[in-house]
Amino acid sequence: MAEKIDPKNIDPRTLDRIIQMAWEDRTTFDAIEEQFGLKEKDVIKLMRREMKPSSFKMWRKRVTGRNTKHEKKREFMVGRFKSENQKSRF
Repeated sequence: MAEKIDPKNIDPRTLDRIIQMAWEDRTTFDAIEEQFGLKEKDVIKLMRREMKPSSFKMWRKRVTGRNTKHEKKREFMVGRFKSENQKSRF
């Protein structure tokens, strides 16, 4: 696990990456914690602080209860979803 970052003193580049990962549907809070040492509650606080209230509400509505944001609730472990109807290259 990465050394925990102080959420109040994050450089802009790291902050942008954390926010990007938090917005991504398939990036889990566990992955953010592994890379940056921030627990889910820390990410939520960071997002609340850095986003406009309306954007934060929209984000929270999206991620609340979303299985893909929690590694233990996922139906898959690694990789991207690929439909069985999708053509295979191999």
